Amino acid sequence: MLINMKEMLKTADENQFAVGAFNATESSLFRSVVEEAEASGSPAIIQVAPGEFDFATREFYTYVRERLAGSKIPFVLHLDHGKTVGQCLKAIQAGFTSVMIDGSELSFEDNIKLTKEVAELAHTLNVSVEGEIGTIGVMDNSDEGGVKNVTYTDPGDVVRFVSETGVDCLAIAIGTAHGIYPKGFKPELQLQLLKKIKEVSTVPLVLHGGSNNPDDEIREACKIGIRKVNISSDFKYAFFKKVNQVIEETGGFIPAKVFTPGILEAQKVIREKMELFGSLGKADCYR
Repeated sequence: MLINMKEMLKTADENQFAVGAFNATESSLFRSVVEEAEASGSPAIIQVAPGEFDFATREFYTYVRERLAGSKIPFVLHLDHGKTVGQCLKAIQAGFTSVMIDGSELSFEDNIKLTKEVAELAHTLNVSVEGEIGTIGVMDNSDEGGVKNVTYTDPGDVVRFVSETGVDCLAIAIGTAHGIYPKGFKPELQLQLLKKIKEVSTVPLVLHGGSNNPDDEIREACKIGIRKVNISSDFKYAFFKKVNQVIEETGGFIPAKVFTPGILEAQKVIREKMELFGSLGKADCYR
C-alpha cells in the first residue's frame, strides 16, 4: 500500500506513535526495511536523498514503487533533503508520494518562498511536502548534509512557516546530527524545546539524525510528539559490518551468501527502531 506522508502521519498522530523513515539506496537495504516492516506489521517510510537517487537511478525506484504499492503494509516513498525545485520534481516524476524541500540554510524569508513553491506544485499531484526550520548537525562520516553548528528551531517561527508554506510536516532541529557520533560524544536532545514546538505546531513533527541517539531520549521525543524519525547510519552500519565480516571470514563473493547475513543484521536494528518508535503492529491502524 503506497500512500503519501500526510496520510501516514495523520494516522500516526491520532494513535500517538512515530514512523521510521529509512534511507534505502540499493536492493539489499530496501529489502531489509520492507521485509521487516511486513514481518512486524509496522508502517514505514522508504526515503532517499538526491545523491542517493542519482546513484541508484530512477529505474531502481520504479521497482521500489511497484514493490511498495503491492504490499499490504502502508508505505511512503519520500525524497529526503531535496534542495531545489528540480530535485523535488525529479522525484515526483519518478512516482514518489512525498518530498522534502530543505531550505533551512537559506534566510527565513527565502526558505518560506522556496518551500511554498514546492508545496503548491506537489499538492496538485497529491504529493506531500516536508519542510525544515532550524539546521541539523553533521558528523564527518555522513554525506547527508548538515552544518557544524546547529541552529535550534525557534518555536516563534513555526506558526508562520507552516501557515505560509502549506507544508504537511515539519523537520525541526533540537540537537541531533546526521551520521554516527564519534566515541565519547554524548548528544542531548532539547526535549523542553520540543514540547514548546509541539504546543504551537499544527502539523506533525519530524526528527532528522535519529541514528546513534540514546534510546530513552528518542522514545520520549516520540511520546511528546515526534511522528517521523529518520534512520540511515544505524541500519546501514549493521548491514555493511556483517557483510565485511562474512567476506573476511569466508572469502566468499556469492551475493546470496554474502548479503543475506547483512540483511538479517540490518533487520535486527530496524525492528529495534520500530519498537522504539511504537510502530510495531500499527499497520492495522490504516485498514
